[in-house]
Amino acid sequence: MAHPGGNGRKSRASAPGGRDMDDTAAAGPRGERPGGAPGRGDGRSGEELRTVHPAARIEDALAGPVVAAVQGIGGYGGLVYLRSRDRRSLVLCVVAGVPRSLLMSWWRVPVGGTLPMSEAYRRSESLWLPDERATMLRFPQFTAALPYSFSSAFHPVHVGGEPVGVISVLRSAAREPIGEREVRAALRDAGRDMEERLTEFARRVPGREGPDAVAYGIDYDDQPVSVRLPTPPSRSVSVGMIEWDLDTDRWSGDDDALSLLGVTRTEFGGTMAEVEHRVSPDDLYELRASRRDAAETGQVRSRHFRVLDEPGTDGHIRYRPVELWGHVVRTEGATRLLVGALVDAAVGIVAAEAAERLPDGVFSLDQDGRVVYANRRCQQLLDCDLERMLGHYPWDALAWLRDPAYEDRYRAAMLSQEPVSYLVHTPGGGWLGFVLYPGVHGLTGRVFRTGAPAGTEQGPGQTPAGGAASAEPVAPARAGALYHVVQMASVLTEAVTVRDVCHAVAEQLLPAFGAREIALYTVRDNRMYLLWESGYPEHFLDSFEGVPLNANLPGVHALTTRLPLFFESPEALVNAYPNLLLDPMNAWAFLPLIASGHPVGSCILGWTEPHRFTSEERTALTALGGLTAQAMERARLYDAESAVARGLQEGLLPHRLPALDRMVTTGRYLPGTQGMQIGGDWYDVIRTENGAALVIGDVEGHSVGAAAVMGQLRSAVHAFAASGRPPQEVITHTNRLLAELETDLFATCCYIDLEAATGRARAVRAGHPPPLLRHPDGHTESLDLPGGVLLGVQPDAVYPVTTLTLAPGSLLALYTDGLVETPGGDIGTGIEVVRRTLARSRTDSVEELADQLVRTARRTEDRPDDVALLLAAYDWRRGR
Repeated sequence: MAHPGGNGRKSRASAPGGRDMDDTAAAGPRGERPGGAPGRGDGRSGEELRTVHPAARIEDALAGPVVAAVQGIGGYGGLVYLRSRDRRSLVLCVVAGVPRSLLMSWWRVPVGGTLPMSEAYRRSESLWLPDERATMLRFPQFTAALPYSFSSAFHPVHVGGEPVGVISVLRSAAREPIGEREVRAALRDAGRDMEERLTEFARRVPGREGPDAVAYGIDYDDQPVSVRLPTPPSRSVSVGMIEWDLDTDRWSGDDDALSLLGVTRTEFGGTMAEVEHRVSPDDLYELRASRRDAAETGQVRSRHFRVLDEPGTDGHIRYRPVELWGHVVRTEGATRLLVGALVDAAVGIVAAEAAERLPDGVFSLDQDGRVVYANRRCQQLLDCDLERMLGHYPWDALAWLRDPAYEDRYRAAMLSQEPVSYLVHTPGGGWLGFVLYPGVHGLTGRVFRTGAPAGTEQGPGQTPAGGAASAEPVAPARAGALYHVVQMASVLTEAVTVRDVCHAVAEQLLPAFGAREIALYTVRDNRMYLLWESGYPEHFLDSFEGVPLNANLPGVHALTTRLPLFFESPEALVNAYPNLLLDPMNAWAFLPLIASGHPVGSCILGWTEPHRFTSEERTALTALGGLTAQAMERARLYDAESAVARGLQEGLLPHRLPALDRMVTTGRYLPGTQGMQIGGDWYDVIRTENGAALVIGDVEGHSVGAAAVMGQLRSAVHAFAASGRPPQEVITHTNRLLAELETDLFATCCYIDLEAATGRARAVRAGHPPPLLRHPDGHTESLDLPGGVLLGVQPDAVYPVTTLTLAPGSLLALYTDGLVETPGGDIGTGIEVVRRTLARSRTDSVEELADQLVRTARRTEDRPDDVALLLAAYDWRRGR
């Protein structure tokens, strides 16, 4: 982002350095910390780490296992994600068999996202998605961005028992089916191998000594590293070195050269006549012309001739094609010597010559989609010579192929590994048919003339019902650059709060478009306020908080004019805003956030290198600005409603617990982070004639209605307990009251009446998790109290009472299931974790003990349920 300097001076910091990248690689993320250095777990940047220990390259530990996993299940691509340094994201570290550019949107994914790699990491479980339908059902967001037919498998990677990443294998869904057991076995083997290698890697990194530090050192915030899958076995090309004395016509060569000529060193006398004897009579002119080329130009370039080969099984004479290359040097005696190479042309040259004779055009794209070969007929059909296409994407080299649907065909072929066909209407009015044949190392294409589609007028990328190309399978079309809009729309549907929206936008826009920094501003009282930033130097944006809407800033102008602004270099930005102080970026996009005609704010993106914004990219970014604004406006309304709801809930919970004789009590409440963040959990301590009543409960659901029911139940229990009713009657009357309310909501409850003088307790449980009792010696047990059904289910239900006696120094812990339940986990395991924490704690403070018990839940950003905890210590000081 660029900002005005207070004194009108202009200055700019130098752009952070980085390794050279090709066009697509330059679009990837390089981490999000200020300063731009990719970080490691020990605080060193990636480059610093490699300077200290050059052999410590984490991709070396991952390449072998991921290739083995791909081969183990017959896949065509493999990925390895590692957790980021801040543990909020999974970052693509190694990619094998798939172009990095096709996965750009997935270079960095949120750990909490609804994506297969995120779920495999969070749950530490393998996932097998055998086809597109299975993927769509479980992960529609993933399918929205990659709507192609392929299988995928995901397996968590652990080091020292701690999850550090995920390994994934992609497989063609059209191949013969493979059993899930076989898939999981191959991934387990690869995971174990990867764990061993990562453990060894971490131990070799300086400052990572000790078993506890190993897993901590595994993280990644750099760009993905491409690993080439092994090439299928093929015939190798032989090359032999030769020396040809042009003055004496003497030849000499190494063993490979003599082998190509079909002679041994003992048989070869080194004369030109012997060489000519080995050459086909039809090609003697080519050999002799090589001598003339060398004498006149000083070099020989690609002279072709055939030499005698070993006879075949039928005894007939065979010839092998070879090529001669070389240049002339002069020796001390002024002798002219041709030093060169004799190359076996039986593979590459012959194949190229065969392609040149085909009536159809033939072209080849590398794995990333760039042209590496096109025969003469292809150049004629496309009206474009090879030099203009070589090294470029076809849709960049030819303006009439720039419709995003054509680029999408390449994506469909590479990710499905199945042939794809389509028709193209040329500028001259004719029609060309294209067929793409993919492989893991690239793609071969065929192009030919064809007739216009019959019946209806066809649009770009459409295939007719009949015709030359109709026999090939066709993948559904999707806009190339604009597919980010589809993906963002899918992500934003799950973003509920303003924070969720900001996080989703930052996580998606930065890797998708290769930006390094992002700032999201909102409008309030005709001023701009920062909501979210990532990638900026520390405190860089502080002085611009609350700038008015008449400030001379491009982000403000984009909002007030409602037009996006794009600057492809610092010079362009300075020319438009001469008095701006620039941040260390080299290209910027300023996007207005407009929702329903109302200004919401601005989104500012920055790139480390000068960046050319294509028309497709400008369109996509503008559309994404609109989506962000709509989501932001919806989230702001939600946050306002949530604030009201939270205020209602806080008003219903006790603000202060009563001071009691011989008892110390404290409570904790954490709202869930999903939905309205308001639920029906409550706790209370009620003073009674002989001591106190401890109560904790949970009304199902997360809504204002649940909170309202909770308030009614709390009031009812308080009134019944304060009137001196025994525990059984308190719960029985409360159950009947809830049934009569006809709310369709149920509740759980645990009620304990404790006499201060004797420590005698009477407990009643209605469908609630069992309380925990810690004895004075530290031994802690889960009280197996017989209980009744949930409140509100049966109006005449009976609830048994359990009597127990607490010794001085004992402590009771009552809690709701949000403390002990995790997604996919077992509640019994969660209770055991809390029991062990309670038993091991040595603090003398009930407040500190309560904080210890909710510490894990408090740090969890994605809490699906509320958490309530009530601790009651009986004669705490006396017993301890």
